[in-house]
Amino acid sequence: MAGGLLCQAERIKIYPMKEALFYTKEEGQKTACSLCPHYCRIAEGNSGICGVRENQGGVLYSLVYGKVAAANPDPIEKKPLFHFLPGSRSYSIATVGCNFRCDFCQNYGISQLPREKHLIEGEEMTPQEIVAAAQHSGCQSISYTYTEPTIYFEYAYDTAVLAAAAGLKNVFVTNGFITPEPLKQIAPILNAANIDLKSMKDETYRQVCGGSLQPVLNALRLYRELNIWIEVTTLVIPGLNDSKQELSDIARFIRDELGAQVPWHLSAFYPTYKMTDRPPTPPEELMRAQLIGIESGLKYVYCGNVSVPGLEDTHCPKCRLGLISRSGFGVIKNALVDGRCYNCGEAIDGIWE
Repeated sequence: MAGGLLCQAERIKIYPMKEALFYTKEEGQKTACSLCPHYCRIAEGNSGICGVRENQGGVLYSLVYGKVAAANPDPIEKKPLFHFLPGSRSYSIATVGCNFRCDFCQNYGISQLPREKHLIEGEEMTPQEIVAAAQHSGCQSISYTYTEPTIYFEYAYDTAVLAAAAGLKNVFVTNGFITPEPLKQIAPILNAANIDLKSMKDETYRQVCGGSLQPVLNALRLYRELNIWIEVTTLVIPGLNDSKQELSDIARFIRDELGAQVPWHLSAFYPTYKMTDRPPTPPEELMRAQLIGIESGLKYVYCGNVSVPGLEDTHCPKCRLGLISRSGFGVIKNALVDGRCYNCGEAIDGIWE
């Protein structure tokens, strides 16, 4: 992304605000947003919990349409997606803002900017320019990531339509806090998603993330029903969600409600933002969690954010032969043959080409 951030006046001149989708008008110039399960009722002159959807004169506007806060060609493994076009690159974008306020957010500098500093920052970039940048950088997909794509849905959707027409895939990296209607609208052109399942306790979601659990579980089920390829990530935080019981509950939910073929990524926690009172996740604790997932019947369980070779490799669930080897965010070996194990012929779940 060339150049620096633009001031508020420059942004308004270059790119007028976009009227939001998924809201209704109410008496007294109030608006009721239905994009996410917060269902904010927003008075004139105010914004919702995300800080980027504002009621102006009884009309709800997206304040971040066309305003990119981050744009980079990333390895698809960074999302992380391990069973979706491995070794490819994904043009990754975000705006500021989020509908959660996770105490452990690693991207809080942009996700919480509207909430904490009441700032909307970003460089002007049209959907057409995003698609062109993705093509120019040799990416096979566009990922809506870093913050929460739900809160910039209008921008993501318009970009995804153009991306699909240009032969690019579309990816959400999301907290899963979205209502059914927008998810159903984008589903025909949304190819894959990595969805956080941060805990199986509603109390944790409410106290630590500023959300609630059940809508996330509902969205996970809907992603599967809509035939979008999904992978699930859990940040394993010492003393918060790392008990055997809770990890087993997450693994069983994935197995029973989503399917044993859905990959589960277990990511190591490092102290950051408002959660600096806990130690980093020891690698042996991640491996313990991985074993819980495997013993629960999940086919593919990965450990990330730690420097232990082999924990992010893909093995055949039938003969256990190593098929895809990864180091960092790179693929160093891919021995799949037409999406199958070259040794026993077992079909390996995923989107490979």
